[in-house]
Amino acid sequence: MVKIRAARTGKPGSAVVEESLRRDLKLDVLDELRSNTKLSEAKATELALEAHHETRPRRRGSGAGSP
Repeated sequence: MVKIRAARTGKPGSAVVEESLRRDLKLDVLDELRSNTKLSEAKATELALEAHHETRPRRRGSGAGSP
């Protein structure tokens, strides 16, 4: 199947496999979202850290005196 698709598109087999994987794993959607964003890298990092901290389980106590 890969060889047939490669021959029809004029692309190497490895490119056909990569395109298929990117499509099936939805990596193409992530690439599109990244290319359309207007956030700076610093702001994106800030938002990611904020989301990370909000979803982390809270620690019980400081560890001092805990069994």
